[in-house]
Amino acid sequence: MNTKAQITKGLWLGLLGIVIFSVTLPMTRLAVGTPEAPQMSGLFIALGRAVVAAGLSAVFLLATRAPFPRREDWWPLAVTAGGVVFGFPLFTSIAMRHVEAVHASVILGALPLATAAVGALLHRQRPSAGFWLCAALGSALVVAFAMLRSGSSAGLAISPADLLLLAAVLCAAVGYGYGAKLSQRMRAEHVICWALLLALPLTLPLAALSWPAGPIKASAWWGFGYVGVFSMWLGFFAWYRGLALGGTVRVSQVQLVQPFLSMLFAVPLLGERLDAVTVGFGLAVIATVFIGKKMPVHQPVAMPESLLRPRKT
Repeated sequence: MNTKAQITKGLWLGLLGIVIFSVTLPMTRLAVGTPEAPQMSGLFIALGRAVVAAGLSAVFLLATRAPFPRREDWWPLAVTAGGVVFGFPLFTSIAMRHVEAVHASVILGALPLATAAVGALLHRQRPSAGFWLCAALGSALVVAFAMLRSGSSAGLAISPADLLLLAAVLCAAVGYGYGAKLSQRMRAEHVICWALLLALPLTLPLAALSWPAGPIKASAWWGFGYVGVFSMWLGFFAWYRGLALGGTVRVSQVQLVQPFLSMLFAVPLLGERLDAVTVGFGLAVIATVFIGKKMPVHQPVAMPESLLRPRKT
């Protein structure tokens, strides 16, 4: 059972991780460019940043004399890699060429409740009906915003970029949940490092094949550097440690500040503007997450030892 001091430390570490992650969307937008002025491909950004982080991970694991993962840890590491090394970076990188960072920030506003739900399932907790109601309401708001801003001439519709962002939410939630579970028995820093190295046989050749063919702006390289060093590596040091100390269900709600932080960073970095509709939907999604955080999450009931022992005949 986590103590109050551990929970507090976990919340602060979680907040530090979220501040780092909140710059990811604007920096990805810089790296990928726009349809009118494309820069790097989404595939290269997603896989190339993983290669950069894997190189740093190898040095860090050697420097800290990290023990080799146990046999039972490889499958959770593979799931973690699938979610946060492949799924989330790939889906967001492709989507960010077609939507602004402010728009994407609102779509990713569903991530806190998704992470909490995955954490509850992995730890066999039982969220209350109120928790699931808030999750459904938050998801409905996200879908409504996506449909409103789709720009479809056929009426309300969800754009392909929005579907990619929703898929990214699911991937991140699963990767966060499994990574946090591993961080309870491994150093949080080692979890993301081993996940990155496990993925390297795939990320390295694919990144090499998708290397940009034409000239790339310096600003795009700066964006790529940030997502490789901070978003894909250092941010997870604080985030996984925070989830492990404070509990996935509780600390995941720190993500409620991420949409607003991403929107704020997008204004100076990309010159984007906030409008009343975007801010309104962002506030509404955050409100559902805040209310959902207050809803009870029941711990699994332990079976009495007397009932577990076989009866004598």
